[in-house]
Amino acid sequence: MAGPKEQPLPPDVIGRDDATEVLRAFVVDSGLSIAFTRAFEEPDMWGLLLVDIARHAARAYAREGGFTEEEALTRIVDMFEAEIARPTDTGVTMPRRQQGH
Repeated sequence: MAGPKEQPLPPDVIGRDDATEVLRAFVVDSGLSIAFTRAFEEPDMWGLLLVDIARHAARAYAREGGFTEEEALTRIVDMFEAEIARPTDTGVTMPRRQQGH
């Protein structure tokens, strides 16, 4: 089922049978709702994924103005560290079978 305001597929994954979607994220009522597949054998690969996402987001902010890439990345990293140290919401992680899938 497609979600509202769904992002288009990246051009390099279209038609690729070896591509696997690992993360879907939506903002709902000012909070985050995600679906993900564990996908990696080792948990440290999620750190790499999160850094890649942060870099892409920082470049987007820089491209759209108001921040340099470095400023945006610093703010993202600062908030990441603050949220790790003092979570505002730890959320709930349910196995997919409990979500009606």
